[in-house]
Amino acid sequence: MRKVYITGLGFISSIGNDVPAVSESLRELRHGMVQYPPFQKPDVPVKVAAPIRDFQTDTTDQEDWIFPARYSIRRETLRGMAPHGIYAYCAMQQAVEDARLTEADWSNPHTGLYAASAGSPFLLGYHLEKMRKQGVMRCPPLGVVASISGTVNFNLVSQFKIKGASTGFSSACASSAHALGFAYDEIALGRQKRMFVIGAEDGNVESILPFAGMRALSLQTDPSIASRPFDVARDGFVGTGGATVLVLESEDEVARRKPNKVYCEVGGWGQASDGHNVAISHPEGTGLRLAIENALKYSDTTAEQVDYVNAHATSTPIGDISEVRALKAIFRNSPTRPAISSTKALTGHGLSLAGALEAGFCALAIREGFMPGSAHITRLDPACEGLNIIRATLPHRPQVVLSNSSGFGGANVALLFKGVN
Repeated sequence: MRKVYITGLGFISSIGNDVPAVSESLRELRHGMVQYPPFQKPDVPVKVAAPIRDFQTDTTDQEDWIFPARYSIRRETLRGMAPHGIYAYCAMQQAVEDARLTEADWSNPHTGLYAASAGSPFLLGYHLEKMRKQGVMRCPPLGVVASISGTVNFNLVSQFKIKGASTGFSSACASSAHALGFAYDEIALGRQKRMFVIGAEDGNVESILPFAGMRALSLQTDPSIASRPFDVARDGFVGTGGATVLVLESEDEVARRKPNKVYCEVGGWGQASDGHNVAISHPEGTGLRLAIENALKYSDTTAEQVDYVNAHATSTPIGDISEVRALKAIFRNSPTRPAISSTKALTGHGLSLAGALEAGFCALAIREGFMPGSAHITRLDPACEGLNIIRATLPHRPQVVLSNSSGFGGANVALLFKGVN
């Protein structure tokens, strides 16, 4: 099995739209939540979201969208994109610059791309309604491409001329973690030399508000306490969107190219299913526990070696405790470590974006030498006692980091990252 490294990152997120801004927000525990203007209506019980700044993508005509001047996107390219497609495109440009890749490096049979998103309910709803009211032939030619699940990989593979393996992943909030795990396999098994991994979501009314019907969203009106994983008073998650792109490369490619930086090694991963409920995690966290055990086993790592866990914890009453029980089972012999936090207290929950976003956070933590705290905890849930849930950022470099993701149907993924000496 070949070693795999992360050599480039790109972020469009509620806490920053590039690596330096994201790193500063994580260190200072600066959150991205606001009273979201589209939610400020009497018939909408949810008031808080974590939107993307510096982009305006709230119209159905892509040519009217506004984005930062540093990015160049052709009109014909925009026409096939969802809002999260433009986020992913911009994050992709960041990542290739960060990894110092040329088109010759990425446009070849040895470089692939795995992506995850739920599609764009915003655009899909608009196009379907237009079809019903105005007729089938009034739908734009690229309406389907811009709307459905897979729109991210359709656009990025074509626009960046990717010639290696490519596909999309759909396991709800575990989707982009699955994408990263399988991308790791492609390189470790020698099938590809380089993989791009992308997670992206619109983060607008249509992609967030339906979760209110599940009673999954926080009803808090104060953005500073709406997302508070592990707090006894947590009442649901805060929705967000954006995109993250990670560049994964083989050890041979790193030696050949000598990139400007190597963030960390992808040590391995594990996955498992709850086999319990279509929407609710197993109360004992059995699937996540098995996923973590598999990640440790396949990366030849012991639980005692893990320094930091970036928890999936979304700030829901049931989900957080399910993960707590899984972590207690794994780390029962090391009560003072690892440090544990949920960065969703800062970003909100990015749905299928979450796994890639938080993998990027883990890579930053390892390279830059810190462990972000779990913000907004006023009173720790008594069920968390016995775990080292940190409330402030620690200025220490973790050498072994675990990142958890869980999705509908009980899909669980654990990603393991290691420092590079």
